[in-house]
Amino acid sequence: MVSGDRVGFVWVYAAASAAIWLPVGVVWVVVTGEAPTWRWLVGAVVSAALHVVYQLVLQRGYGEGDLNLVYPLARGSGPLLTFVVAVAVLGERPGLVAAVGVGTIVAGVLLISLVGRHLVNRRSGVVWGLATGATIASYTLWDSHSVNGLGVPPVPYFALGLALQLPFLALLLRGRDGPVRVAEIWASARRQALTIAVLSPLAYLLVLRAMQLAPVALVAAGREASIVVGAGFGWLVLREPRPAPRLIGATMVLVGIGLLSVG
Repeated sequence: MVSGDRVGFVWVYAAASAAIWLPVGVVWVVVTGEAPTWRWLVGAVVSAALHVVYQLVLQRGYGEGDLNLVYPLARGSGPLLTFVVAVAVLGERPGLVAAVGVGTIVAGVLLISLVGRHLVNRRSGVVWGLATGATIASYTLWDSHSVNGLGVPPVPYFALGLALQLPFLALLLRGRDGPVRVAEIWASARRQALTIAVLSPLAYLLVLRAMQLAPVALVAAGREASIVVGAGFGWLVLREPRPAPRLIGATMVLVGIGLLSVG
């Protein structure tokens, strides 16, 4: 997928997400009767910008490196950076068991992604994977600040953020025959776009709620349960070679999540 197609695909599923979830946010506001404030807008604007950067970096990473290298590196480095910043800057103090759980999850994710790979020939994938991890840490920390420090409710916050991503992406589509490319991408990839539009926001709404209940350093690590599903899919469905390191890594992730739950 060329650069213009990557931006266009992000715009397509962002627009579909906004169309689905913005009405949900409006209904939530009407039902709860909670009046919007300027903090909702500030939080959502920054979140939208950070999520757009994340999406574009991730798509570029997929274009530069293998999915099974870029994705696990991003998911492993993201919670590690979040943990470091949460402890060093935000003053969070997870217990020893929880800290060991975070380390176990990160180690498991990196084992899945790195064992048996010739990284010298995959430098670009490694760089973009780590860059994606940095963007994950950025939006995770900001979103935690928004729903906790700024007191923005998760449902309207995320719905508004989805809608505000569209102007950023529209600017990037200028000069690319944007409307034509978007129409072509929608025609060829609407199923994938709609799947992402429904499931990805739903998952992250649960993450935002979790951030209100637990330290962001632990929530960011707990999200990596998805990597277990990916490892199992690669083994059982894709029949990827040398499954042992990935299965060991997936077990480590599960153990780490168990430590988080008791730590």
